[in-house]
Amino acid sequence: MEEKNRILPIVALRGLTILPEMVKHFDVSRDKTMKAVEKAIEENQKVFFVSQKDPAKEDPKEEDLYKIGCIGVVKQVVKLSRKMTRVLVVGEERARLLELETETEYFSGKVEAIPDEYFGKDGELLERTILEEAMLGGAKDIFREYMLKDPKLSKELSTQIDNIGELTQMIDMIAANVPFDFTDAQQLLEAYNVGERYELLIDKMVRHLQILSIKEELQNKVKERMDKHQKEYVLREEMRLIREELGDDSTLTDAEEFQQRLEKLKAPVEVVEKLQKEIKRFKNSLNSPAETGVIRTYIETLLDMPWDRVVKEHKDIEYARKILDEDHYGLEPVKERVLEFLAVRALTKKGDSPILCLAGPPGTGKTSIAKSLAKALKKPYVRISLGGVRDEAEIRGHRRTYVGAMPGRLVTGLKQAGVKNPLMLLDEIDKVSNDYKGDTFSALLEVLDSEQNRKFRDHYMEVPVDLSEVLFITTANTLQTIPRPLLDRMEVIEISSYTENEKLHIAGRHLLPKQLSRHGLKAGQLSLSRAALGKIIRNYTKEAGVRQLERVIGNICRKAAKEILETGKKEIRISERNLEKYLGKEKFVYQMANTEDEVGIVRGLAWTSVGGDTLQIEVNVMPGSGEILLTGQLGDVMKESARTGISYIRSVGETKGIADNFFKEHDIHIHIPEGAVPKDGPSAGITMATAMLSAITGKKVRADVAMTGEITLRGRVLPIGGLKEKLLAAKNAGIKTVLVPKENARDVNEIAAEITKGLEIRLVSQMDQVLEAAFVKEKE
Repeated sequence: MEEKNRILPIVALRGLTILPEMVKHFDVSRDKTMKAVEKAIEENQKVFFVSQKDPAKEDPKEEDLYKIGCIGVVKQVVKLSRKMTRVLVVGEERARLLELETETEYFSGKVEAIPDEYFGKDGELLERTILEEAMLGGAKDIFREYMLKDPKLSKELSTQIDNIGELTQMIDMIAANVPFDFTDAQQLLEAYNVGERYELLIDKMVRHLQILSIKEELQNKVKERMDKHQKEYVLREEMRLIREELGDDSTLTDAEEFQQRLEKLKAPVEVVEKLQKEIKRFKNSLNSPAETGVIRTYIETLLDMPWDRVVKEHKDIEYARKILDEDHYGLEPVKERVLEFLAVRALTKKGDSPILCLAGPPGTGKTSIAKSLAKALKKPYVRISLGGVRDEAEIRGHRRTYVGAMPGRLVTGLKQAGVKNPLMLLDEIDKVSNDYKGDTFSALLEVLDSEQNRKFRDHYMEVPVDLSEVLFITTANTLQTIPRPLLDRMEVIEISSYTENEKLHIAGRHLLPKQLSRHGLKAGQLSLSRAALGKIIRNYTKEAGVRQLERVIGNICRKAAKEILETGKKEIRISERNLEKYLGKEKFVYQMANTEDEVGIVRGLAWTSVGGDTLQIEVNVMPGSGEILLTGQLGDVMKESARTGISYIRSVGETKGIADNFFKEHDIHIHIPEGAVPKDGPSAGITMATAMLSAITGKKVRADVAMTGEITLRGRVLPIGGLKEKLLAAKNAGIKTVLVPKENARDVNEIAAEITKGLEIRLVSQMDQVLEAAFVKEKE
């Protein structure tokens, strides 16, 4: 070994530590360092390499440098530029810096070489022992394992390591070739004791091995993921090319298309969040076609919903009146109420509105009124038929857990309309039924409540749907089957039966042109006289509306079309005389008023689902034991009315000249003809009482009188319903005088003069008034 203390040029290293056995390139840019390197080359001197504690320090002092460094040799110098030089050095031995000279143009100083220390457990000098050989073998094994993990190390290095037989050289060789941080390398440099240095090296090597293992694992995962993405990219590109070859311009994947549509969608926050979640699920489920199909349908349903799309209402009242008059004849109260409804919406400028329920007999135009209202408002029209619906899921939708799940009819209707404020007709709401699948009426309670339907929950949608801006119209033939809570949410508009005159106008203006067009006939090829139309209405149809009338006109059109083709006629005229040729014999004959006054026969008035009708009641009195016979398919209420009438007659028998034992010795038989037709209701009470009293007393009843009203035990006359239809039936039957309960006076005032014209309407409140008007007055 050379002399222990020497004066050597010093190179201060930034972020780098030179170790014995290390061969290293590094770049030099500081003047002092470059001059120290040049000086060493000129004088064939060695250099002392020492690391700075702070690499950022540009002009370090003695306290800024570590005390322990490495003596080495400069093997090569390459000028890169005017201010940069690349140096190749080889580290040889550890040394300590004793003094630093900073006044010269380069760093120099007194340096002391540090020999390796060997100490055993007891402080004795350790010769080459089995322990040293074990340490040597352990270091080689760990380094070989490290070389497997780090591909940057050359294969020749493995051979060099195998040929090393000295422990210190082995430790320094390994330390020099493992890319330790300069602080870790400094710790190894400062470890004089070979045993400590060995433990320190092994500890750092193991830590580096763990880091390399983790890096390798992460790189493998990243590679796998990149391979997967690369595969997906290639497949997508192939799909894109296939689509282009097939003429499909769509170059976006479904998930990308959904994401783009979502970015343009203006919807509530919870809807957007739900869509983002489902699109993510859709991407992750691409390997499961069954699940992908379900999620795709759900996403498309949410995206297609009109969350923010509205149509501006047309609020011109005159335009609405024109539309309603063009589409419907008559129905003035209904039209007036609809126009009032529009006027309120125009003034308030709000979407909230009452839910209208159009109630009336079949064929009276309830559905077409709703359609005309949509036309008047210039809104999309959605019709939902509720007839026979018994599954609650039809309203609320199915949960997505079920196979074939789909949204309810309301959400589907909104989707079809394309706006969130259409006119939605809930047709035949009275014919909804319930079973084990749920209560459909209760589901409709939320729909038809303006306070609740803002957050309507469809089971399929899983997000609230706003129905508050939908204009709901409902139709019903009867209100009896609608639960009270549901009926309370609707404003009922009664649509009554059409008069014969109204049917004539409807047939001439609407039905006949419609059927001519449907059957390929021109207006001049077929003509129906007014008298023929009247006869069709009276004798070939029996209904409150005009549906059957339209069918009969269609029947005539078919026969006329056939005749024109077969005979070559240019025009066919149908009058009252030749009507039977086309329609056959008359199907209905009005039971006209009797021509003669009779005992025990009284004409009553009844309401049916197809309009009003007259009801002839016959009573016979026979010797017997006081039995009362009721025939003609009478319901329980009508039977009770008959018994009430008997009780009233018995209570006034003395004043009417009836013998005390009359009811014990006679049977009374009450019969209502058309025995196959069921009849019920209390409104025939005064009719049956009058007929019984006539039969008992033998007094005749006027043939031109008809009556309706409920009777009490004390002879009071109570009000009834369906008065318009009943008066219409009386007029058609040729009745002159009609007895009506006094409490129905308001209803009489609301009935059109067209119906009441020619009828004498008498208001009665007591049975005595009924008898006085009905019995034929005896001549004095």
